[in-house]
Amino acid sequence: MKKIFILMLSLSLVACSSSDSDAPTPTPTPVPDDFIRAVDVSFLPLIESEGTIYKHNGAAQNALTTLKNAGCNTVRIRLWKNPIDAVSSLPEVKTLAARARQAGLKVWVTVHYSDTWADPGAQTTPVEWQSLSFTDLKTAVANYTSTILTEIQPDIFQIGNETNDGLLWPQGKLSTNEAQSLQLFQVASAKIRSQSPSTKIMLHYAGTSGSDWFFNKVSSINYDYIGLSYYPIYHGKNLTTVLNTMNSLGSTHNKKVIIAETSYPFTLGYNDFTNNVVGLNNQLIPEYPASNEGQKAFVLAIKNLVKQSSHGIGFCYWGGEWVAFRGPTSSNGSSWENQALWDFNNNSLPVMDAFSPN
Repeated sequence: MKKIFILMLSLSLVACSSSDSDAPTPTPTPVPDDFIRAVDVSFLPLIESEGTIYKHNGAAQNALTTLKNAGCNTVRIRLWKNPIDAVSSLPEVKTLAARARQAGLKVWVTVHYSDTWADPGAQTTPVEWQSLSFTDLKTAVANYTSTILTEIQPDIFQIGNETNDGLLWPQGKLSTNEAQSLQLFQVASAKIRSQSPSTKIMLHYAGTSGSDWFFNKVSSINYDYIGLSYYPIYHGKNLTTVLNTMNSLGSTHNKKVIIAETSYPFTLGYNDFTNNVVGLNNQLIPEYPASNEGQKAFVLAIKNLVKQSSHGIGFCYWGGEWVAFRGPTSSNGSSWENQALWDFNNNSLPVMDAFSPN
């Protein structure tokens, strides 16, 4: 009897072992990649149209492919209402957004609500809207916002660009027409929420100083992300101040915070005759020299700083594609080629490593 029992036990163990080995290995659930690692590529269509070839390891490679392979998961694209040429127009942005999605990238559209650059010093109402009453201006904003949602379907919709003092001046200037400014933000936000509930809404401020004033003013607006521009040349060289600002704003307003624009030079040299924005040692943070490794170290520092904040959601590199694309003697080429993500031979730089998911 004892022998029979032992035999049956052995058979049972063999059966269990066989059953276990035949069981399929469970597929791990993928972890959502929620940390935004973005690059603004707004000039890419123009630069490509003039014959520029981007490279990786010395071989020609689509710039979006290089970014995706490096770990970038989102592209930021500037949109102007009626630009004097096709650059940053709705058709161009729509085409670039489709390319980005095909490359596996999310789309973040920066809607300037202007025909040209909008920033803290200029928020010029599109010519088409300049004679409108305020009531009609709100309708125009709502209709235009709806068109963008229909045509582009962005993952992130940034209402205005560096709107430190509102948008659509003079009617929407925050310091002089606060009620109207807030109504314009609200009109755009409400249209996005009703038409595309899954789209994330961003409000954008340049720098850290005064950011508490702005985000207190717009606290009634329905939005998701606080966006901050941070350039050492304009906004100071203390990264601790940036971190403290992110923490304070995120905590006060219960929002996620992103460094929506930043950049850094890999050299103080130049590759065309267009004056560069950054070209002097005293414009740098001493710990980060203007070198390949210095540029990479700076972007890694920004990435890690955002990750340190419990409110941080990501970062975006601005002007990464803006190489000197019109030749070495061009006076209307790039003021940013020494801060691009590709070197003076259009080969991708070590800074690309900073976009790794790790």
